[in-house]
Amino acid sequence: MGGMYLDTNEPVAFGDELTIEVQLPRTKGVLTLPAVVRWTDKTGFGVQFGLLGARETHAISQLVRS
Repeated sequence: MGGMYLDTNEPVAFGDELTIEVQLPRTKGVLTLPAVVRWTDKTGFGVQFGLLGARETHAISQLVRS
């Protein structure tokens, strides 16, 4: 609920601030999620989401429940 893993070859560093744009099932349009890189490995990295709005929180909650 509070973050995600991204499988990528793009270089990032711990602490980098990112904006992640995703379209989740049952949502209209793209969601914009502020995030901070919390760990990296050879295949990707993990982020912690910043402050999310009600729309984003609801969409993620629905995805996790399904």
